[in-house]
Amino acid sequence: MKWKTLESEYISEHIYFTARRDRCQREDGTIIDPYFVVEMPTSATALAMTADNKVLLVNQYRHPINDVVLEFPGGFVDPGEDFATAMHRELLEETGYRFDKVEWVGRVAANPGVLTNYTELFLATGGVKTQEQQLDHNEEIEVLEMPMEEFLEKVRKQELVQALHVSCLFFALLKSGKLAFTG
Repeated sequence: MKWKTLESEYISEHIYFTARRDRCQREDGTIIDPYFVVEMPTSATALAMTADNKVLLVNQYRHPINDVVLEFPGGFVDPGEDFATAMHRELLEETGYRFDKVEWVGRVAANPGVLTNYTELFLATGGVKTQEQQLDHNEEIEVLEMPMEEFLEKVRKQELVQALHVSCLFFALLKSGKLAFTG
């Protein structure tokens, strides 16, 4: 079922948004033209828990959906950077918190029909504020500490809309034993 790429033409080249138009061929000989692909770097996000067991969240404006949304801390992994190192860095930059433990819980592809990247998912525990935020020039992030029950109520009300972060919550709860399947 794998396709063969016959041609690729880059439409846009930017570190966070590289788009190309591919001409592909299926195993049965069918030509798929055009097929658009967006290349993006790997990203990482974490369900982050403070030392006093509160969920650490960020509120920020997301221009593509024209809304301020509640999210987990996270961001892109730098070239050559280890995923866990990137997660530690993103947590510190976006929130000013250091974490005792950052544990990998899973990996998801946001939209493999268009996007090339994966998002690495983590559970971060033991967070303590050690410095002020170190935000990128285009970031404006409000940091929130929230008791788990209050956070889960927001999840029930579908106030956590970032699909990758909902996936992270799912895998983190599975890993921590707070979510189990019974048959």
